[in-house]
Order: sequence, then C-alpha cells, then structure tokens
Amino acid sequence: MTSDVLELRLRSVGAQSLATYLLAEIRSGRMPVGVKLPGERELSERFNTSRGSVRRVLAALRSSGWITQAVGSGTFAARPINAEWGEDGPVSDQTSPAELMEARLLIEPLMPALIVQHATRADFAHMHECLIKGEQAQTIEDFELWDGELHQALAQATHNHFFLQVLALTNRVRQQGDWGRLKRDSLTPERRAQYERQHRAIVAALEDRDAEQARDALKGHLAQIQRNLFDPPEG
Repeated sequence: MTSDVLELRLRSVGAQSLATYLLAEIRSGRMPVGVKLPGERELSERFNTSRGSVRRVLAALRSSGWITQAVGSGTFAARPINAEWGEDGPVSDQTSPAELMEARLLIEPLMPALIVQHATRADFAHMHECLIKGEQAQTIEDFELWDGELHQALAQATHNHFFLQVLALTNRVRQQGDWGRLKRDSLTPERRAQYERQHRAIVAALEDRDAEQARDALKGHLAQIQRNLFDPPEG
C-alpha cells in the first residue's frame, strides 16, 4: 500500500483498494486530469464496498487534491499543485496565511463572472446548505469547516477545473496550524455575524446573476478577513 493511501486513513479493504486504484490511475496518466470518474454505484460494486465508503474515499482524495467534484456534473481526476514540486516540498507547507490572503484577494473575485454564467440550481442549493450549516455551527472549528465549504461551493459553481484546483490548495493551507490559530484569535461573535451577513450578500448577488455586485461583495468579504486575521481583537 502506498504512503498516499496510508495518509488517507481508510479502514476497510475495499476502500483502500479503491483509493489505491484511483491514485495509481491518476498518477500514471491512464486516468488523465479532467476525465470524469465512474459513478459511486459503479465504484461500490466494482470494489465490493459500501456507497458510504466510496464517498469517504472521494472526500479524502478531494481534500488532498487528487480529484475535484462539481455539483450536478460529477467527479473528475485532478492533480495536486504540490505534486509537481518534488524536493522543494508541498506548496501548502510553504504558503503563509498572509500569502494565502493576498492570493485569494486576487483570484477569488474572478469567480463570480463564471458563476453567473454556469451555476445550476443544484449549485445554489449547495451554497444555501453551507450558509445554514455555518450559521448553525456551535464551534469555531465547525464554522470554519462550513466557511471553507461555502468557498468550495463557489469554486464548484464556476464549473471550471482551474478554480477547483486553486480552492483545493487553499483548503490545504487552511488546515495548517497557523491559520487555525489566527482564526481562533480573531473570530469574535461580532465578526462571525458580519461574515455570515457577507456570505448571504454574496450568494444573493450571484442568484440575481449580478456578477459585479457579487465580485464587490466577495472582495469586501476577503478584505475584511485579511484585516481581522492580522488585527486580532484586544483581550
């Protein structure tokens, strides 16, 4: 079993076999980047494992950047950006929270133009699920999870694999300890409420197919996060 599969921490033999197969196919190029993977039912039957195990494998591969998923479109082979870095180490390990926010401010406001063109009803339903789950979150960790999932949903709604790759890298950087510490130190109840209002404004503008308003709302949201991360409230 490869180290990549071990890192996914999958328990069942079927799930491990599925992960090994998908990683081997994508790494070798037999399953090229961008090709659509078989459906969950087919994978479940082929590897004699439950649909739940298939979903856990796909979720683990998505988190590590080996696949992308777009609501209503399917699951596609990808390649982690850090897979090309060799001895220099993973990109996510070299990216500081400050660098991440600088890049997000440049890149993510490009998404609304594509979202208003390509987003489906299922995409917007997923965004609303993220909004609701984020607002219901009882801990900072759960709020951060659904915050990240909302931004992932925005990337999925572009139906553009470049943005899905960028957001996969973003989520890996957000899993670092420095990001979590900054978020915990900076997130007050007032700031969280502000983020929630901003999230709803972004989604509302996208549903109205108003790319300019959505872009401005997203830029304002990211700029506010940037200020808050590096200007924690006084204790």
